[in-house]
Amino acid sequence: MNDWTSGYVAEIGYTYDFFHAMTPTRMGLAALSKGVQHPFGRETFSYCELGCGQGFTANVIAAANPHIDVHAMDFNPAHIAEARALAEQGGVQNVHFYERSFADFAGSPGLPSEFDVIALHGILSWVSRDNQKLVYDFIAKHLKPGGVVYASFNTQPGWAAAMPMRRILTDHAERGTGPLEKRIDDAIAFAETLRKSGADFFAHNPDQVTRLTKMRAMPRNYLAHEFFNKDWTPFHFADVAADMGQAKLDYLGAANLLDQMDELCMSKAQLEILDHECDRVRRESLRDVMLNEQFRADLFVKGGVPFTERGAVGAWFATPFALARRYSTGPVKMTWRGLEVDMTGLDYDPVLQKLSEGPATVRDLLAQGLFGAMQWADITRMMKYLVGAGFIVPCLPLDGIAERSEGCRQFNLAVCKQSEETQKLSFLASPVTGGGVAVDRMEQLFLLARSEGHETPESWALFAWQILAPQGQRLEQDGKVLETAEENIAVLQVRAQSFAARRVRILEQLGISLLPIATAQEASVASSAAA
Repeated sequence: MNDWTSGYVAEIGYTYDFFHAMTPTRMGLAALSKGVQHPFGRETFSYCELGCGQGFTANVIAAANPHIDVHAMDFNPAHIAEARALAEQGGVQNVHFYERSFADFAGSPGLPSEFDVIALHGILSWVSRDNQKLVYDFIAKHLKPGGVVYASFNTQPGWAAAMPMRRILTDHAERGTGPLEKRIDDAIAFAETLRKSGADFFAHNPDQVTRLTKMRAMPRNYLAHEFFNKDWTPFHFADVAADMGQAKLDYLGAANLLDQMDELCMSKAQLEILDHECDRVRRESLRDVMLNEQFRADLFVKGGVPFTERGAVGAWFATPFALARRYSTGPVKMTWRGLEVDMTGLDYDPVLQKLSEGPATVRDLLAQGLFGAMQWADITRMMKYLVGAGFIVPCLPLDGIAERSEGCRQFNLAVCKQSEETQKLSFLASPVTGGGVAVDRMEQLFLLARSEGHETPESWALFAWQILAPQGQRLEQDGKVLETAEENIAVLQVRAQSFAARRVRILEQLGISLLPIATAQEASVASSAAA
């Protein structure tokens, strides 16, 4: 192993996922929900991602938020090369990538001395204690007063039972030969052999049998970085909070809104225990035991200033929301951690119907009487439910949408062009939400077809097939690979028709279109009329 890796996997690149919780508008709403002022509503601010991997999240955020100065680092030169290439192809000028270690990142030429936001996804769990200390030192020195840190990490007690199996897997892979992907396969096969032998560990830990089964289907580049690093730490929350405290940060709250609402997934007896714990850190540690938590995504603040009651209400009033999935009418069913959420008394239908027409602020919704006789606490609770369940999403200010739309169009065109050869990039940048929206490879090809003048779903399907066929790509239906052109085109046409009916209008409302702005506006009007 090369010394520069410090025990971290470098042989296989990380995944190209977009992490929604790192979106500034979402972090801002999470902070607002806890009543704490934050930097996310400013006209300009600086954003730093530590350990950015392939840099895809940083690229999407920068493309969708031209007012943010984004800086992202990773120690892997292959990651940074690819991140920079995508930024250049997509015309993203407000993102800066650094091929640096945690030890030398602070000395990078051109790096701002302070940041409003520092984000790190999973990194703390995957690096050595020495590197963890470097991360906390960077945060202490380079986060502005009032600034926010987003940190996600593996946690105890949820991972406790998996630690012996993880050790078996890594030991077996370390002794193996050949490419890491093969050694991962061999390690999983060995663990399966161990299970079949009747090992008591699996008999007494049935969840690990399920985990092992799921691992067989997971992408090997994900498993390599999640399980097969030299250092791998599932934390007690109190230990992370203590380290953040040494950097002068306090726990703000969960980044996921539903994780801020324990009443959704806990019994009355559990809530009573939590209510008797006055210390916030100990409360979170008890919560993790109650939920057997294995992953947290948290916000910490350096010198948090609470909103006044009036200021918090005003911030809610000014927050725009958009529909994130298709809605017609009827009851909305929500589940969280396996339990159904009680929506009784929450009159969400008028709100969702209005958002079906386009984004609107809470002030607009209130002015039109769409919340009926609901009290303010129920209004904010309902909006948080709908965000957490993925029905709606917080947005950037509606002013400035034209500038953001053109930047996103260029970036999304670059992403969709890559879909002609690969399906690795599955999110596009939204100038409305400031974040990423999941759009799979076939849908990206359909968007490309529209951008090149193909107007009907049938022609979109033919366009996609002309790309897939020469590559030997074939679709599957009912577990069977379709061999003939006619079969493949028929399935593509069904998908294109579904895309036209169910997805195009939502994507247009989220500002996702490869068409020039004027053409996109005309298409959106036509789509709305057709709907």
